[in-house]
Amino acid sequence: MKTAFALAALAAAIVLPSLADAADYSERRVIYKGERDIALKRGFTARLPACDDPGVERKVVHGFASTEREYWGSGLELSPFVRPREIAFRPWGDSFIPRRFCEAHVVTNDGRERTVVYNIRDEQGFASIGYGVEWCVTGIDRHYSYAPRCKMARP
Repeated sequence: MKTAFALAALAAAIVLPSLADAADYSERRVIYKGERDIALKRGFTARLPACDDPGVERKVVHGFASTEREYWGSGLELSPFVRPREIAFRPWGDSFIPRRFCEAHVVTNDGRERTVVYNIRDEQGFASIGYGVEWCVTGIDRHYSYAPRCKMARP
């Protein structure tokens, strides 16, 4: 009987703090009613570089070459971007991490023309400092993370 009581007390001690945390979260959601207030409270500035920014292109080109070399044992590289353009900016609203979705045409060093789809994300750089870039090159999504044909990398 003592064991059953001890187990019940232990279960209550584990469950109650999690219920309190859930209540605390719901109160925070009520405090920050406006979606814009949430984004501002988190500190997102939404000052992202443009799709044709040389720094963004450099991150994609060097990151792609590094991934190909280190993980796939390939010497595949991207040419400079041709006609980079914005697809969307903050398509899901102000309460989400600000993102700029872009696409550009490239030629890989095997001579094939491809499309690179990339997004620039606010405060997603190393240690949440600066912007981060995520990309997908059509025809080279080796582990199908953004299949089919980089559709899942788009907004």
